[in-house]
Amino acid sequence: MKICIIGGSQGTGARLAALATAAAHDVVVLSRRGAAPEGATALTGSATDLGPVTQAVTGADAVIVTVGGAKGVHHQRTAVTRTVVEAMRASGVRRLLVQSSLGAGGSAVQLPRAMRGITMLALAKPLADHDEQEATVTASGLDWTIVRPSGLTDKPATGTWTALEVGQPGTLRGTIPRGDLAAFMLELLTDDAAVGKAFGVSSR
Repeated sequence: MKICIIGGSQGTGARLAALATAAAHDVVVLSRRGAAPEGATALTGSATDLGPVTQAVTGADAVIVTVGGAKGVHHQRTAVTRTVVEAMRASGVRRLLVQSSLGAGGSAVQLPRAMRGITMLALAKPLADHDEQEATVTASGLDWTIVRPSGLTDKPATGTWTALEVGQPGTLRGTIPRGDLAAFMLELLTDDAAVGKAFGVSSR
């Protein structure tokens, strides 16, 4: 599978790129830094610039967006995702996987009760960006999946996690290692049942 990762030079995206290349996938990473894990193809460019994004996604079987916010930029995640959706439509690429955040899209109910109010208040600005980003994804007409991790850590991956859709019974824990999130996202790419769904995910 050819996988394009938007924002894969560091963080979860870099871990995902490393896992995908280790699994013999053909991986292209677009970032401002022009960096990528060994074995992946690195492209340099802004993810809000249609030209570089179109170059990156053309020919891909799946596109994954893992970008964070940018200092002084209003709703950076939304702007990137809109550009990616436009490029995918123009290139005929269908499969889209987007990293959002637990608390977005009505998913605060999946947080432990003691964390809900604090999280929604402390993360109000990034969650507003994620809400708009998710609205862009769900209206895209593409084969999309949204992943909403709880707090991300750099702890060693455990190989296990809990994933829930809103409305399913249970709540999620407060954190998840980036390596586990990356592994979950890689699994979702080949799961047709995940299309059109949003999952909250945390450690077990």
